Amino acid sequence: MSQKPGPDSFLTHFNARGEAHMVAITDKPVSDRRARAEGSIRMHRSTLERLRQSTVGKGDVLAVARIAAIQAAKKTADLIPLAHPLALTAVEVEFVDQDEPPQLLCRADLRCSGQTGVEMEALTAVSVALLTVYDMCKAIDRGMEITAVRLLEKSGGRSGHWRREV
Repeated sequence: MSQKPGPDSFLTHFNARGEAHMVAITDKPVSDRRARAEGSIRMHRSTLERLRQSTVGKGDVLAVARIAAIQAAKKTADLIPLAHPLALTAVEVEFVDQDEPPQLLCRADLRCSGQTGVEMEALTAVSVALLTVYDMCKAIDRGMEITAVRLLEKSGGRSGHWRREV
């Protein structure tokens, strides 16, 4: 049984009957869109050191995680219900290792020229990159913890520019 959103609702994925649907974007103008997201995976110091030295038995973890992030960003519409398929024009993924606490930070910066934003693609890229790191390192550290996956900034479209305040 569906429930209709209230008059003050800003949810856009509901039709007049209160049912979930893919939002029509045909009337929205094409504009340059950008989104940046980040997340981290905490781990034992020894795991972080093995990542730094590229001595994890499964190969170059960060190279594989970067490719996984790019593939996930391109497939977001297949993973997230109601997300629109987008033709991404740029996907940049970077990893930064940090000592305190021992963790690996992942940042993704995505761009497209389209009728809807790339926030979900950026968040998906970061999430899948971190899950890939977990998968490739779990034999040496099952206690890793993925944390703080969040949008940092978005620009373009009707809602304009937004940046997370630190």
